[in-house]
Amino acid sequence: MPATLRIGLLLFPRCMPAGLFAFADLVRAANRRAGRMLFDTRFVALDAGTVECAHGISLTAASSTGDGDLDAILIPGFWGESPQQVADALADNGDLIAALSALPKKIQLWSYCTGVCLLAATGKLNGQPATVTWWLADAMIRQHAKVQWQSERNCIVNQRTATASGVNGYLPIAQALIERYLSAEAFRDLTRLMVLPRPEQAHLAFQSLSLIEQSGRFLRKLHMLVEQLPAEAITVQRLAQTLGMSERTLARKVRAESGLAVAAYARRIKLNQASERLILTSVPASTISAELGFSSDSNMRRMFKELTALTPAEYRQRYGRN
Repeated sequence: MPATLRIGLLLFPRCMPAGLFAFADLVRAANRRAGRMLFDTRFVALDAGTVECAHGISLTAASSTGDGDLDAILIPGFWGESPQQVADALADNGDLIAALSALPKKIQLWSYCTGVCLLAATGKLNGQPATVTWWLADAMIRQHAKVQWQSERNCIVNQRTATASGVNGYLPIAQALIERYLSAEAFRDLTRLMVLPRPEQAHLAFQSLSLIEQSGRFLRKLHMLVEQLPAEAITVQRLAQTLGMSERTLARKVRAESGLAVAAYARRIKLNQASERLILTSVPASTISAELGFSSDSNMRRMFKELTALTPAEYRQRYGRN
């Protein structure tokens, strides 16, 4: 391993740079923990200079991807709500894809969220296991059949590449890096001291259930509505009326897009809210139940255990931050 790993944080038009900042802060903290420069990060782009990122943010790349003094490049995600939007973004970044394809094998390429699609387009993932955000899995399997897609995993690290799903995918990549160069204990120290998303994978019952992970506008609108309503007040009739459709149409659309009945989908969303509060806070389960509008604490506990096979206390112990 090099004494200092030189990491380029890739900028390109409409990329989402928040994860790059978080990654840089985390490896900078690892340097302080180690007492030496393990990681050196800098912004890079196809060409050095100013890059217009997402949300009107302008950032300056100190050097280009081809300058030759990098050991690795981290590719962030970009905004996309459908496979077609992702395809359009890739088409707009053809020159960048070509430049990344031409990089020597010694340069490691890591990517997360929709950035995985950009890395796949370079051909650098061919013949290797890789993961991708779940709603893009089918499109990636069709378009890049030479990649050994394993979308059920949230992060896969190979010798020269790394891929992770979701907008927080920079975190498991950073975890693997810090644990390799420093130690697992050091990474645990950093996550305790810094305000970061938890690295642990969620319970299977709640995977891909956050609002931002819903692929279509209809499910996002329904998801937001369910989150705002007290659990006891949620009925198929009320949801249908609020959304301006018949109960039958609502049931058909929810089944088609989520694979669940309306009541089951809504119940899972409310229980997911409970699970997040159990993980991220020390608030008693009875208080969480009341805040989310369940008819009774015992009713929430019963439904929670039916879905997860764990009581709220057992769930907090297993998945919560210690």
